[in-house]
Amino acid sequence: MEDIVKSLILGIVQGFTEFLPISSTGHLLLGRKLMGLSEAGLFLDTMLHLGTLLAVVVVFWQDIVYMIRRPFSKLSLLVVAATIPTAIIGLTFEDFFEEISKTGVTVGWEFLVTGVILWVADNMKQKGTKHMDQISFKDALIVGTLQGAAILPAISRSGLTIAGALFRGINKQAAARFSFLVSLPAILGAVVLQTAKLAGGQAESIGFIPLLVGTIAAAISGYVAVKWMLKILQTGSLKIFSIYVWILGIGILIAQFLGKF
Repeated sequence: MEDIVKSLILGIVQGFTEFLPISSTGHLLLGRKLMGLSEAGLFLDTMLHLGTLLAVVVVFWQDIVYMIRRPFSKLSLLVVAATIPTAIIGLTFEDFFEEISKTGVTVGWEFLVTGVILWVADNMKQKGTKHMDQISFKDALIVGTLQGAAILPAISRSGLTIAGALFRGINKQAAARFSFLVSLPAILGAVVLQTAKLAGGQAESIGFIPLLVGTIAAAISGYVAVKWMLKILQTGSLKIFSIYVWILGIGILIAQFLGKF
């Protein structure tokens, strides 16, 4: 029963924080430390990512079908262009990022940086004029590079990609849509890499029920988070997330200073 509860909590955390601009990796790291888990199990990590992948597929299935049917359309090529720098950064610095994620030594500062990015982006979200069909390949490369930089534990992937799109003059609707579409290959890539490690025998054992519960929780909470984020960019403010991650970052830095983290 304890494993089911922990999987449920981690699934909900993964789903919400993957798409809200507050960093899923940073929150999972905190969740594991609070629950006394080392890595939560690579198999569970993989399934949680799969759950969030399903959430994006459900929300943007029409775009996905369009790209599959038209692999050389501009939208498909833009997503590919954004994925290239993300993949290069991720594969080149994989060991470095994994080591930082394990120690969590920079997490507090990274939450503070995420907050600054979101605050500035919120001030720019009414200024964008580019629609989806006006996004350039230069825009896609910049957004993809920022997505690669967001591999750092507490730098929000969705926050950085949405901010990058807004900084490039893309309107808020297109910025959110493009951010979530470019997350598809990134999340899928993470699932593939983790699956390869599973095949290499790096997995911890976990029961089927906890695994299923965590995956479903990640998918449902991820779906809610995507829908919520799309609405927030229309009528709400990103600054509430800035305040949240600033409080979290300061709390972590204080805990580190006191030797509690």
